[in-house]
Amino acid sequence: MATRTSAAPEIETVVSPPAAPPDLNDPSLYINRELSWLAFNQRVLDQATDATHPLLERVKFLAIAGSNLDEFFMVRVATLLKKFRAGMDDVSPDGLHTEQQLVAIRQRASQMLDDMATCWQELLRPLLESDGIRFLEPSDYTPEIRAHLAHYFKTDVWPVLTPLAFDPGHPFPYISNLSHSFAVVVRHNGRTKFARVKVPDKLPRFIQLPDRLAGPAHPDKPTLAFVFIEDVIKANIQELFPGTQVKSAHLFRIVRDTDMVIQEDEADDLLETVDRSLRKLRYGALSLLQVEASMPRRVLDILAENFEVDDDVILRTSDRLGIADWSELTALHRPALKDAPFIARQLWAGQDTEAIFDEIRYQDYLVHHPFESFASVELFLRAAVKDPHVVAIKMTLYRIGANSPLIDLLIEAAEAGKQVAVLVELKARFDERNNIIWANRLEEAGIHVVYGLVNLKTHCKLCLVVRQEPDGIRRYAHIATGNYNAGTSKVYTDLGLFTSSGAVLDDVSEVFNYLTGYSNRKAYRELLVAPVSLRTGMRALIEREIAHANAGRPARVIFKNNAVTDTGMIRALYAASQAGVAIDLITRGVCCLRPGVPGVSATINVRSVVGRCLEHSRIYYFENGGEPEAFIGSADLMERNLDRRVEVLCPVRDPDIRHHLRHVVLDALLRDTYRATRLLPDGEYVRCVPAPGDAPVNSQALLLEHYAQDEL
Repeated sequence: MATRTSAAPEIETVVSPPAAPPDLNDPSLYINRELSWLAFNQRVLDQATDATHPLLERVKFLAIAGSNLDEFFMVRVATLLKKFRAGMDDVSPDGLHTEQQLVAIRQRASQMLDDMATCWQELLRPLLESDGIRFLEPSDYTPEIRAHLAHYFKTDVWPVLTPLAFDPGHPFPYISNLSHSFAVVVRHNGRTKFARVKVPDKLPRFIQLPDRLAGPAHPDKPTLAFVFIEDVIKANIQELFPGTQVKSAHLFRIVRDTDMVIQEDEADDLLETVDRSLRKLRYGALSLLQVEASMPRRVLDILAENFEVDDDVILRTSDRLGIADWSELTALHRPALKDAPFIARQLWAGQDTEAIFDEIRYQDYLVHHPFESFASVELFLRAAVKDPHVVAIKMTLYRIGANSPLIDLLIEAAEAGKQVAVLVELKARFDERNNIIWANRLEEAGIHVVYGLVNLKTHCKLCLVVRQEPDGIRRYAHIATGNYNAGTSKVYTDLGLFTSSGAVLDDVSEVFNYLTGYSNRKAYRELLVAPVSLRTGMRALIEREIAHANAGRPARVIFKNNAVTDTGMIRALYAASQAGVAIDLITRGVCCLRPGVPGVSATINVRSVVGRCLEHSRIYYFENGGEPEAFIGSADLMERNLDRRVEVLCPVRDPDIRHHLRHVVLDALLRDTYRATRLLPDGEYVRCVPAPGDAPVNSQALLLEHYAQDEL
């Protein structure tokens, strides 16, 4: 029998239209900037709970987290509140309205304050006590301690206090930013009245008791006992109101808006305008009012009415206020409870001044703080001052700290007849007053001082030395990622490049001409300069990596910086990831980019390293098809750095230095499994852990060991 077959039915092929490419403006692809910052501060706070840090270092991290949060309310929250009160309902790239951001911030910040209090009360305080460092509550006072503190109050505290009444005859007193005060309820002449007593910020927050009152001796070290100054004042506050009855006293603390806004286009004298604006900032609107949980509603209403605030900026707490003050405890002489000190390697130690310029003439030098000493920068400037062949020095100053030797050196150079020009950025946040003082001192010495550019902050770190040599004028420069600040150089990781490269020096000279004169220059040969060419130059470098990836050549990007928030740069990185470019971001702080999203950022990894030293250097590395390029400089990938600041990124042309940056510095940070955390697609950070059987890698310890062993 023949086999009967039937034709298979035809299957209609349905061709699906190609999937639309992801919309890179989709809010779900961005992490909220403010919440990302709070996540960074949580990583700082996490160091306080990390038992691998010495105990007083953990206290330091707790204080830093508190200080950071204060600054966050002084600037970021204050700015959002101004917008909200003015009815400006901006929408952030992640899709949150102003009010939604404020609600989310309040919730997260409140939890963080609770976490700080818990960290202190339940973790660090008991550990300190077990090491012979005690903190007493009023309930712990013995009669002898009370008598001692009453005497201390009378001799050391009472003379400094000024009770200020507020009633129809006494206006509500001025209350300074970050100050602690008591709202005091007094019964006077049969009526209930109110007064304010400020806790003096010039007195220590922690008052040490004499040894005889410190309590049981520790087995192998003296016991230290402290009380809180606010407790001493409260216990003796009746002394300030003789003949009255103090009914109660309630502690509160305020944080004011310190975000200075200057109408620079209308300013005839920038220094005078900044000085006037600083005086106005003393009366900035409140962005946070912290009060004791026990404060009666009537007292709180009086404060809220006089401060003109609503409940949205008021936080009640039963915990200690002003955790930033805990930084005082890091001065305790307990070396075993602190990081072991190290001696930074010093470049050019013992060399005469002329030899320094001979060295730089033939070779670029890189210094990496704090592993290598900031003294090399001071030596470079001192050499320029002492060398009779140097004819001019130009420098930018942003934050230089107190008692900087650089100021004296610049003045000495001017007195020696050298031409000295210095740009002092008066708008450097929280350093405005110091910079006004430095600018005045430099001007008095006859130095040409520039205060900054209209509507721009000068954030680049440049020092240019012009020297008359037998074969003509030659220039030398120091280009850095961090401030000319000897203090922060001991705790911040930063890079500085000494060079005499002609093309780079041409650009550095052009930047100074731009800062001190007038210039419409649109491009530079070597440097990427904001706001002129940095944004377009960075985008072009990323697009070059995309072209390499599309052609099958090696393509990789490694960025180390402090923040990634600019949506244009984030979209460029998303596009590079879609093309298959491998991207590693080592971003210490805020990162609004969402890594690991299929079809958008699958090849992007983001990590943050928070450790003993504050990671502050900026390195931008491009694989460039097998011919790597690297840049260092002052700029992060933020809109303000790209568009509203004068920033400089400098190419690293020396192949040995470039190799060092890639295979020593960046490699150590990418391998870190000790202090590093990794950003997940949902916006959470998780600890990086070593593979089974591998020892954890501490990048900063690794670098410290490298520089200690490496010979100059």
